[in-house]
Amino acid sequence: MYEDIKESCKILRSGGVILYPTDTVWGLGCDATCGDAVKKIYEIKQRTDSKAMLVLVDNPDKIRFYTKEMPDIAWDLIEMSEKPLTIIYSEASNLASELLAEDGSIGIRVTKESFSKKLCETFRKPIVSTSANIGGMPTPANFSEISPEIKQAVDYIVSYRQEEKLKPKPSGIIKLEADGLIKIIRE
Repeated sequence: MYEDIKESCKILRSGGVILYPTDTVWGLGCDATCGDAVKKIYEIKQRTDSKAMLVLVDNPDKIRFYTKEMPDIAWDLIEMSEKPLTIIYSEASNLASELLAEDGSIGIRVTKESFSKKLCETFRKPIVSTSANIGGMPTPANFSEISPEIKQAVDYIVSYRQEEKLKPKPSGIIKLEADGLIKIIRE
């Protein structure tokens, strides 16, 4: 695992794209502060950049640096959630503009899974996490279902957890509006 983290960080720092295990499905990842790297992911997924992607962080305290406002309720939601939870914050900051939704919002998830948590901790920046598939195609349930086209397009493929046959589900998604309204996007 540690060699994968070391190599992944090297690729992320150079503006590259990795294929890695997360707390949900396998994901395509890059430095969330690097616009050129984000553009590479859109190209790999053959997807327009009008559809925002989420980012992973290893600690809730880091969210404050990447959003203009973190409502108090977010702390409770993160702490109480038993499964991976992505929270959409209304105003992002210090992230690549290519990553944001048209309204300037950003989805951020605090990962608790060992590899992605250690990767975020070591890299010390948020990491893009989007499913490892071509836009419009089904999300692969595990590494063996990822298309060769995706595998050939990335700069590094993490070895850790490739043999797992689990079928994890995508995270829940909640949007926190500036006026305090909570909207459930996906349970």
